[in-house]
Amino acid sequence: MRVDIENLAASRGGRRVVTDVSISVPSRSVLGLLGPNGSGKSTLLRALAGIDAPSAGTVSYDGTALTALSRRQVAHRVAVMTQEHSEEFEIPVLELVLLGRIPHGRGFGRDSEHDLAVASDALARVGASDLAGRAFSQLSGGERQRVLFARALAQDTPVLVLDEPTNHLDIAHQLELLDLVRTTNRTVLIALHDLNLAARFCDTIGVLDNGHLVAWGTPEDTLDTDLLRSVFGVESTAVAHPDSGQSHFLFDSRVRGDIDDIDNLGTAQKGTTTR
Repeated sequence: MRVDIENLAASRGGRRVVTDVSISVPSRSVLGLLGPNGSGKSTLLRALAGIDAPSAGTVSYDGTALTALSRRQVAHRVAVMTQEHSEEFEIPVLELVLLGRIPHGRGFGRDSEHDLAVASDALARVGASDLAGRAFSQLSGGERQRVLFARALAQDTPVLVLDEPTNHLDIAHQLELLDLVRTTNRTVLIALHDLNLAARFCDTIGVLDNGHLVAWGTPEDTLDTDLLRSVFGVESTAVAHPDSGQSHFLFDSRVRGDIDDIDNLGTAQKGTTTR
């Protein structure tokens, strides 16, 4: 399913966070959203998924505007994994994953054999079958991430919106999850912090800075040392991977000006007295 974003603006808490973002994401491709903390990635994803209404602009799924769809119709098109979730759910893991089946007719009655099979398969795909009977609240951060991704898979939608799904995962599980993302055969919009992982697993990259889309294209055309310096405030070195030849970034230091700003702020604070 194709996702088209046109002149999108979004706010949180009454403050404009994202401004004038336009991107087209082809069906069954992976768009990686990158940017510093506070750049607007999560706010943009919430607007794309219909969790929050955009302040301006449009989001369309295969040509149908998001605003023209009912909540149920949206839930048939897009599954969401956000950073905001209760960590105190006492619900068993399998029951939590089964919540992803609600848009497909699961009510308050017994789960169908098909629903149970889909949920069990989703847990198996993320390597979490052994967690099925445990309470979600008892899981580690990494285990929770895998279970929440399983719930998104169980919803069985053509579009996945994933907000930093690799948080709390060790490197082996990060690679495993992103390999799975690549093989879901769905349109994926994913926010990531690791630039090298994004370059490896995403078809296109969108870079946000202060709520503005400052770069968009293939990883090869988008990511370079100049962009890392201007957007992320780091000096870096690009080296070619010995097998793939793809650029891999080594991070050398903070940009000197940023460090000087922090030092100057600290000096000013030390010279301030409270009366």
